[in-house]
Amino acid sequence: MKVMKFGGTSVGKPERMKHIASLLQKEQETSVVVLSALSGTTNALVEIGNAIARGDRHTAQQSINNLQEHYNAFLKELFTKETALAKAQAIVDEHFEFLNIILKISFSEALSKDILAQGELLSTKIFSVYLEEQGESYALLPALEFMSIDENEEPQIGSIRIKLTQLLAQHADKKILVTQGYICRNARGEVDNLKRGGSDYSASLIAAAISASVCEIWTDIDGMHNNDPRVVGTTRPVEQLSFEEAAELAYFGAKILHPASIWPAQQYKIPVKLLNTMDPEARGTLITQEPSGAGVKAVAAKDHIYAIRIKSSRMLLAYGFLRKVFEVFEKYKTSIDMITTSEVAVSLTIDNADHLEQIVKELEVLGTVTVDTDQTIVSVVGYRINETEEIIKKLFGSIRNVPIRMVSYGGSQHNISLLVGADEKVHLLKQLNKGMFGLD
Repeated sequence: MKVMKFGGTSVGKPERMKHIASLLQKEQETSVVVLSALSGTTNALVEIGNAIARGDRHTAQQSINNLQEHYNAFLKELFTKETALAKAQAIVDEHFEFLNIILKISFSEALSKDILAQGELLSTKIFSVYLEEQGESYALLPALEFMSIDENEEPQIGSIRIKLTQLLAQHADKKILVTQGYICRNARGEVDNLKRGGSDYSASLIAAAISASVCEIWTDIDGMHNNDPRVVGTTRPVEQLSFEEAAELAYFGAKILHPASIWPAQQYKIPVKLLNTMDPEARGTLITQEPSGAGVKAVAAKDHIYAIRIKSSRMLLAYGFLRKVFEVFEKYKTSIDMITTSEVAVSLTIDNADHLEQIVKELEVLGTVTVDTDQTIVSVVGYRINETEEIIKKLFGSIRNVPIRMVSYGGSQHNISLLVGADEKVHLLKQLNKGMFGLD
């Protein structure tokens, strides 16, 4: 049994949803199909929730109407049989009736999660009706019946395995098993989610829970590329990565894969394939326990970084100083990406500014604090590149006239990170593309 996850762009148009069905028809293995919401839906639902939260019912109503019109048009293009169209239309009408009802009740965080869940519920139900119209053997497995997180928002893999195994046993004769990505239930039994991009996480958790032969992540690009194709002129897909390399790239900005999704597959040794829905014959990227070899594989950039510098000639070398610094970030549950120290200062980076004001206030007790906003971490990733000869020489030999704010080397065997101002990102990525890979 395999897991196949299709993202928002892969299901975002009627012809693409039809194309997914044709891909499934060719599969020999039983497939658990994890779907995201139709592209644009989650953003629209976020806007609806925000409008309701600030009491702007008129804007929320208009957004709901616009989104429903989009779905109505989608259905007319997708279905050819009147009975199937009517069934799908009833599903859409039911979910938008729910959205219209919430306009009349008090907004809450729990209600916000219910709003966000509508996208995946709609896409999977619509796709299921289409499979039925095509005469396919399928079953719809509601993710809210097996996908759960604990009070720390961590997935309960043991519980997921038990509940999912029971559901699969009820549909042992089905070739296609459709379920929702992203959504789950929390420790209170309420509808919740695995955060943005969480459909990748759902697929990896499901693959781990059922010991799948492979977890396929289908997007609109043929695998993970050596650089950002939106920024540099020429890139190439990376054919094979280790889990460690893929995790570094995902965490430090490679958009094709959700960072959290690596862990379950790695823990349970499930191969992951990154494939292109628009070009199914493309080789894509295979992620396994073992790397294809040493050396640099790819470059990634992580935006919206804040660099914090704490200067204290009196305290830095004192016993416990760094512990006190880290305790401030732990208190506000804010993770640190990079850190460097000198004789009189420590510099570090964060990507979450929700508690920045409080963090700075508490750090000022320890020394003089400065904050640089709008920074970017550019990471060079490859298996054991800290052991690869000439890598530092080649890396810094590639860079011309780009001020480097921080360098992180040695913290990971597989990653060298550079902090630059966001306005220098494009220059640096292009220079590294040429210097490290020989590509323009």
